[in-house]
Amino acid sequence: MRLRSDFFASALIRRCGVEDVVAVLRRRGAAEAGTIFVKVDRLDGTADLYGPASQSLVDADSSGERLFTRLMEQAPAPDVEDKLRREIKFDPDLWLVEIEDRAGRAFIDIVA
Repeated sequence: MRLRSDFFASALIRRCGVEDVVAVLRRRGAAEAGTIFVKVDRLDGTADLYGPASQSLVDADSSGERLFTRLMEQAPAPDVEDKLRREIKFDPDLWLVEIEDRAGRAFIDIVA
């Protein structure tokens, strides 16, 4: 069974806090099953963006874990914001967690 979106976002923000990394919830979506995006601001004018992994990349043994794929890497921050605006137009119920980390750590499970 998959963890609710609100619980996952809250847990991700807490995990970042434990690592002394600033993370905030920028957008709240549907509590039970909203899509989650993670933006990592590298604090140098660039950012990474992660979105849900394609179902074809998720294997049967993932036991409902949320897996992510990198959509943008070290892209100019305005480009990442443009991409997010387009995603929000497509899915207004999405969640957005923003992490500030110079090292680019996202604290999520990423598939290739």
